[in-house]
Amino acid sequence: HGVRERMTCRELIELVTDYLEGRLPDATREQMEEHLAACDGCTTYIQQMRLTLTALGRIPEETISQAARDELIATFRELRASA
Repeated sequence: HGVRERMTCRELIELVTDYLEGRLPDATREQMEEHLAACDGCTTYIQQMRLTLTALGRIPEETISQAARDELIATFRELRASA
């Protein structure tokens, strides 16, 4: 069996709705949880999205623009690089 690649911040952000709504396959969910265990930025993002989901009852399809998503990813990378 080959070594599984680690999930990137971008991949996690793209899957956040399915993750929070419990729609991911087990292997993908496990990859996401492994990423979250090592990435404070994405952990914070998931917590914020979970609060949004609770408040709204669901996450709207386009919760965040691509530009804002790219900015979050860049910020997460900077945080990880300085840690």
